[in-house]
Formats: sequence, structure tokens, C-alpha cells
Amino acid sequence: MSAYSTQPTGQWTTGLCGCFEDPGNCFMTCCCPCVTFGQTAEVIDKGITSCGIAGLIYYGLAHCGLGCLYSYTFRSKLRGLYSLPEEPCNDCVVHWCCAACAFCQEYRELKNRGLDPSIGWTGNEVKINKAANYPKAPGVSPGMAR
Repeated sequence: MSAYSTQPTGQWTTGLCGCFEDPGNCFMTCCCPCVTFGQTAEVIDKGITSCGIAGLIYYGLAHCGLGCLYSYTFRSKLRGLYSLPEEPCNDCVVHWCCAACAFCQEYRELKNRGLDPSIGWTGNEVKINKAANYPKAPGVSPGMAR
């Protein structure tokens, strides 16, 4: 498991066509896919790529029909972070055939693993550090509730 994941590695937590599992994100992605892509790209890249820059690059390339050549690389990075299988087919093909479905799935994947793409990498980093520094009660094992 990754340091900031609550889900097991090696399997997607949602399917490619599960867009309506998060209707708000589905609507946002349909209206402005650059925003969803930028948010996930920033978190996947741990802040190295900014949301705005990634969204603008995708926007420019998408108008030439080449957006998938940029966006699929972040799907590959996400798969690498959690040892996810390349399914239902090659990452570039998934982004070429249905970028909106891919963006929604990647956004949900990050959320299901405890990250919130909407708050950017810095917000997630603060959340991760808070969780790591949270004092644990003596004699209580992780996962036990009181």
C-alpha cells in the first residue's frame, strides 16, 4: 500500500464506466474536462505539475485531437502508484476512446484512496501530514473504534 492509501494496491476501486458514482464530478468533467484532468494531474504528480498548467496543456492539445497523448501519461503514473492493471486496454487507448470516463475514474480512484483532487496537492499534503502526526491512544490498534 502507498503511504497515503487506505485501499489495497493491485485493483481499481471503481470501473471505467462508473461515472455516476460521483455525479458532481461527472457533471464537472462533462462541462470542463480540463479542470478534472488538471486536478488529478496535480495530485498524481505530487504538485510537480500544477492544475492550471496541466489543464491548459490538455485543452490546447485536445483542440488538435492530441489530448490523449498528454493525459494518458498521468493514468500510467496513477497505475504505477497503486500497481493497478492496465484495463480495459492500453492507457492511451482508454484516453483516446473516452477521456471523460478516464478522467472521472482517475478522480474517483484518488478520492477512494483518501486523496481529494479538488483541494490540490498542497491541501492533500497537509491532510496526510496531519494524519501521520495524529497521536494514537495507547493500547488501541489501528482500525479499532471507540
